[in-house]
Amino acid sequence: MTQKLKLVVVGNGMAPGRMLEHLFDAGDAYDVTIFNAEPRVNYDRIMLSPVLSGEKSFDDIIIHDEAWYKDNGITLHMGAKVSKIDREAKTVTSENGITESYDKLVVATGSDPFIIPCPGHKLDGVLAYRDLDDTNAMRDAAGKGGSAVVIGGGLLGLEAAAGLNILGMDVTVLHLMPTLMERQLDTAAGYLLEKELESRGIDIRCKSNTKQIIGEDGKVSGVELDDGTLIKCDIVVMAVGIRPSVQLAKDAGLEVNRGIVTTNGMQTSDPDILSVGECVEVGGMVYGLVAPLYQMAKVAAAHLTGPSDAAFVHTETPTKLKVTGCDLYSVGDFAEGDDREDIVLRDAKSGTYKRVIIQDNKIIGAVLYGAVDDGGWYNEMLKSGEDISEMRDTLIFGQAFQGGGAVDPLAMVANMSDDAEICGCNGITKGTIVSKINAMGLTTLAEVRAHTKASASCGTCTGLVENVMALTLGDEFKLPDVETMCSCTTHDHGTVRRMIKAKELKSIPAVMQELEWNTPEGCAKCRPALNYYLVSDWPGEYVDDQQSRFINERVHANIQKDGTYSVVPRMFGGITTPDELRAIADVADKFSIPTVKVTGGQRIDLLGVKKDDLIPVWKDLNDAGMVSGAAYAKGLRTVKTCVGTDWCRFGTQDSTGLGIKLERLLWGSWSPAKLKLAVSGCPRNCSESTCKDIGIVCVDSGYEILYGGAAGLHIQGTTKLGNVETEEEVLEYCGALTQYYRETGFYLERIYKWADRLSYDHVKSVIYDDAEQRKTYYERFLYSQTFAQIDPWAERVQGAEAHEFSPLADLSSLEAAE
Repeated sequence: MTQKLKLVVVGNGMAPGRMLEHLFDAGDAYDVTIFNAEPRVNYDRIMLSPVLSGEKSFDDIIIHDEAWYKDNGITLHMGAKVSKIDREAKTVTSENGITESYDKLVVATGSDPFIIPCPGHKLDGVLAYRDLDDTNAMRDAAGKGGSAVVIGGGLLGLEAAAGLNILGMDVTVLHLMPTLMERQLDTAAGYLLEKELESRGIDIRCKSNTKQIIGEDGKVSGVELDDGTLIKCDIVVMAVGIRPSVQLAKDAGLEVNRGIVTTNGMQTSDPDILSVGECVEVGGMVYGLVAPLYQMAKVAAAHLTGPSDAAFVHTETPTKLKVTGCDLYSVGDFAEGDDREDIVLRDAKSGTYKRVIIQDNKIIGAVLYGAVDDGGWYNEMLKSGEDISEMRDTLIFGQAFQGGGAVDPLAMVANMSDDAEICGCNGITKGTIVSKINAMGLTTLAEVRAHTKASASCGTCTGLVENVMALTLGDEFKLPDVETMCSCTTHDHGTVRRMIKAKELKSIPAVMQELEWNTPEGCAKCRPALNYYLVSDWPGEYVDDQQSRFINERVHANIQKDGTYSVVPRMFGGITTPDELRAIADVADKFSIPTVKVTGGQRIDLLGVKKDDLIPVWKDLNDAGMVSGAAYAKGLRTVKTCVGTDWCRFGTQDSTGLGIKLERLLWGSWSPAKLKLAVSGCPRNCSESTCKDIGIVCVDSGYEILYGGAAGLHIQGTTKLGNVETEEEVLEYCGALTQYYRETGFYLERIYKWADRLSYDHVKSVIYDDAEQRKTYYERFLYSQTFAQIDPWAERVQGAEAHEFSPLADLSSLEAAE
């Protein structure tokens, strides 16, 4: 058996990860060891912006999980930054003392953020924006509220500003140049982008130069500009550029200029050392976008597998902004000059702008804002050098209007060459996708993503990839089923939740207008969902729309099959008093209520209440000090308890007292679906904690927190979140878990379905493993509860007496839907 060569890779970013994929596809010639300065696996750095804004989690952007490294026999040293390369001994040593020998070495140290060396740049609260740690630091800061200053109006700066804005911070962007993203956009597109971001509440200040960062007690408190302007803030994010990380290579004696100098075969001045990624200088250029880095990866892999003529070739790479609702695309050379001409289309009403730059009847650049679908088409012609003279008059209208009329999207794809780039992020061509589909029998978008990476990064090319699949597979291709909220919209719940936050939509009409609802008023499916999302996302700002609730929630009672209602007063933790029991008995006698039943949730149900009697029944129960049990609610129903240490000889903790505290904490909160809790005083589990949405089992050392159980049509046991020692911790963990569910769950999605969708490991990592995130969600829950814990019976009784609101008004569509 042939002895394998030893390959050591310094760095675990996207470029070396892609290189290894190509290397493993070609064979099994190397034992691979990776040194990663970060304490984690490889992830998609270009998707950090949606992680910052909360649209994605870290698990969503992992490229290679731990199983991938194991399956490929890779030794991965995480949290091991390399400090020395010994070229004579052919060894690599990390700061934590790990030394590995190599036959071949790949240096992929990436880049370092540039920090302006102004006074105050080392204060606590000055952050960069390059990796997951930076992203988490910004999320932690945003969880405490306050304001942020972002220095830099380029791609990263604007993505950071948009994410912090979505998280609720007041954000100011400082940019030295007259317009935003001046390297990627012309003045007109930069202006449109500025106006869009300002409309979201982001303060944009171009032509602003930072003089110093002000601090108090070692922490950021503001930024002073050259003109004397002082902007107060809690954090400063530096996003003014990156520099290739070359010190390690320089210390090793490799040739270094702006970056680590390589041949077009990615070989450094040492024939046994290659380099890929943002640290590289090839052909006199350094690169920061992912498409050229992936080309480097492919070339390096080819040379590692044997003699190869594979060579890196510079191509223009499109720029896209990863900010929800901001569509822009630019590629090529868009500077003005006498030897070129512009074709421009502006539509002020729709906020769109298109500019194509032509030289010698060939496209040399394009800038699109608002309408970007034709970006790939323009880029293909730019790379091919196609003569556009015959389509000169219609060029600006896009590919669909060539030949005098609209063109079928599939025909557009059919006319693309095999070399046409479909996925710019990953450099995937039409020919690559077609060949993989035919060779491997791929039929789903998920399969194409897994085997080609097309649309697996930013996702903007998904529609184009689907068209390639439809053209290749014909009738065998079916678009994936997207379960929309209802027939009123093409959006699913996840999209609507994201866009409500991203666009700061704070009313149902605003959502329907901005997301282009196809019915003016919505329906009985979407209006309650939208009402919940707005209540959850904008506590204290959005006013609950009673007309968008089902009849049970409007009248605060459950309608029965004979048209009467069931009224359930709340009994915190299942505990009641003789006075409450007398009040219930008096109400039953007074209103001739035919059935009084003890429920499975340890409460008393008054069944058969006439519709006209609801308000006086509420009033009498209110007068006795009782509040609604919310047995009708998409929210907290009950907290079931056993007697615990007060009476039971097996009890280990005060389960009843804890159950009462939990119910008093959580009552009145709306959630995506009903929420039932239980606290059992010992592992004998008399309160059935192991089949509830959230369950607590008292043990000798404290409390075991469980969640995700179900005991209805679907039967499922709970999953353990973790153990805590005190009641205060139980309240914090349960409040944080509830808030995370409230903010990320889909309407009518029970907590076990929500956890299945997000993954139980992910929920545990957010709520149990990350103290800062848990604290943030708990604080947000407490804040939202200041607007929630108003007894609806008392509120509605007062309103009815004042003739301000009639909770009994008929809403037949919602009643029928319920």
